[in-house]
This record gives sequence, structure tokens and C-alpha cells, in this order.
Amino acid sequence: MPPLDTITAILRAALGLGAQPLARDTPLLGSLPELDSMAVIGVIAALEDHFGFTIEDDDIHARHFATVGSLQAFVDAKLAQADLR
Repeated sequence: MPPLDTITAILRAALGLGAQPLARDTPLLGSLPELDSMAVIGVIAALEDHFGFTIEDDDIHARHFATVGSLQAFVDAKLAQADLR
């Protein structure tokens, strides 16, 4: 699983959150005003760039952006999927 601090660093940079504390159970979508539909696209692009995988439109679900931990699990699944190819 990718380190939590990597996921939080990507979120902070993509959303301009600065040093706002982010933990595994921090709610994202619907709780962070910075995470609107355009920002989701930015976060996805940042994840793709950092980890070197592609996220298809069909892969994107609100449940992946529920919490920092759910986003981390989504990234982990994408990395595992990429390793299988």
C-alpha cells in the first residue's frame, strides 16, 4: 500500500491545503470545499503522474474519494492491477 504521507502530500499539493492535517479517516468528498469536480480531475492527474498508472473514467467512483484511507486503498488497487499487466 502506498504510504499515507504520499497520498496526503498529493492531496495537499493538488488542493492547495497547505499543512492542513489529513489522517486516514479524514473525510474528503463533500467535506473539503476545495475538492470540487474540477479538483477531483486534478487529484486524479496528480496520482497518475506520481504513480505511473492510468485511471479510466469507469474506474472513478465517489466511494474512492470518501476518505483519505479510501483513496489510499484505491491507489493500492490500481498499483496492484498495474503489476499484474
